[in-house]
This record gives sequence, structure tokens and C-alpha cells, in this order.
Amino acid sequence: MSTLLSKLGLGTAQFSTGHGEPNPRGRPLEAEVGDILDIAARSGLSVLDSAASFGQAEALVGAHLPRPNPFRIGIRTARCDRGPDFIEQEARASLRRLGVHQADAIMVQQAGDLFGPHGQDLWQRLLRLKDEGLFKHVGISVYASDDPRGVAERFRPDIIQVPASLLDQRLLIDGTLADIKALGIEVQLRSIFLQGILFLPPDRIPNGLKTASARLSRIRRMIAEGRSDPLQAALGFALSRPEASSVIVGVTTAAELSAIVCAALSPPPDLDWDDMALDDPVVLDSNRWDAVA
Repeated sequence: MSTLLSKLGLGTAQFSTGHGEPNPRGRPLEAEVGDILDIAARSGLSVLDSAASFGQAEALVGAHLPRPNPFRIGIRTARCDRGPDFIEQEARASLRRLGVHQADAIMVQQAGDLFGPHGQDLWQRLLRLKDEGLFKHVGISVYASDDPRGVAERFRPDIIQVPASLLDQRLLIDGTLADIKALGIEVQLRSIFLQGILFLPPDRIPNGLKTASARLSRIRRMIAEGRSDPLQAALGFALSRPEASSVIVGVTTAAELSAIVCAALSPPPDLDWDDMALDDPVVLDSNRWDAVA
């Protein structure tokens, strides 16, 4: 098995379409999820990232999860505004839906929850669930704006999950992820395709990102001149980062996952990664795209 491929993990957010509804190819979602999980298991993907907030995703995963379970399953907490008792109830419900007695990790869904009125109680409750053996690790999902280094130093979680990509290299350039790893904390990367904007032709770039269109075209041209394609480049960059132990990707079809696995098996392309980083804060934050449309 490729060492880089073993770093690849699967997110399940895209499985949250209503139960029984077809996927974009018109195929029943249950069948697609089953094939996706089968490909992930056969390919040696390491991590499965799940959450109750992903709708029916957990039930679908639980129904089609290969047995014995080959994945390190991570689940995310519900939002904290209803208190730690509700968080624990939802965490236990997630395990039941997934059909497992123990998961590898429970991840705080929003780092800001830890600084709210229930923050300390939430953190202590998650540590207790770890002590009880329901979870092997406790982690935190963060954004670049959450001060990931500060969050890591304050709470010392087992895992930090962050957005980072070929286009969004902020936390790599400033040394944040290297510093977090140096603390003995596992780093997982997510959002490595940045909502797929690198794959879009110029005429399909969202209106709010038109100012970045020329820059994105130049990056695509650099990738093509390096005899690669955007999928190989995005995967090659993320999987080759020494700071990261896992790279989470999301798919909607088995064909998409097969393409990702094939690309991950290829050696990372020889490209000037540094020259592909963007520094526009609007482009790098998909939550702000509509605001500038």
C-alpha cells in the first residue's frame, strides 16, 4: 500500500442527502454509500469522519460499514448550547447509529464552543468519555481564524483538524501546523479542494471570486505545464505534508473516490507549491463568498 494513500481519510458530510434519495448520478444513495465504503476499505483509507449533524449519514454508514470495521472513526459533537448532557447523549447516539461500541475520536465541532458558557464543562465531559473507553482520543475542529496554535496550547487535545490546501497554505506558511505537531498533537487536514474552485473553468467561478479568476487560471496553467492535473496537484500537496497524519476528502459517488485513490497512488507532481498559495482572505473563506457575490 502507498504510504501517502494510507494517510487518506473519508468524510461523510456528502452522505447526508435524505435517506433513500438518489445521488447526482440518479443511483440510490444506499448503494452508492456501500460501494464508497467498500472502495475505501479495500484501498486502505485510514480515517472515517462522521457527525450527527450530517443528517442520515451515520445511519447509512452504520448499515454499510465493513465488518470488522477497518477505519479509525471520528465523530463530531453536537453544538454546545444545550449543555454537556446533550453532547454526551448525542455522542452515544452516534455510536449506536454507526453500530460500534467505541470510536477512535470525538471532535469538538466548533472551537468557539470551548470558549462559551458551557466550554469547560464540555471539555471535561469529553475527557470523561475518553476515560470511560468510548473514545480513544479527543480532538478539536478549527478554522484558521480560531487561532489553532493557541487552542492547541490551551487544551492539548489529541487531534486538531484544520482546513489547508494547495490554495490555502496559511497555517503551513506561518508554522502553525508544525508547532502543533511539535506538541505531540495529531494534525488532520480537511477542505483540501477548497470547495472545488480549482476544478472550475473561469466562466463558472462564483461571482464573488472573479477577482481571483486570473490567479486561478495561472495556477491551473502551472499545473498543466508540470504535466499534472488539479486533482493530482491538490492531493499530492496535502498528502505530502509532513505536518499531517491524515487528509480528509469528501465524495458523492464511488467513481469520485476511485479517481481520488488513483490520483493518490501516483507520485506527487514536481510543482512549485509555494507559488500556488493564495492570500486573499475572501477567496480562502468559502463562508464569505456569498457576501461578495
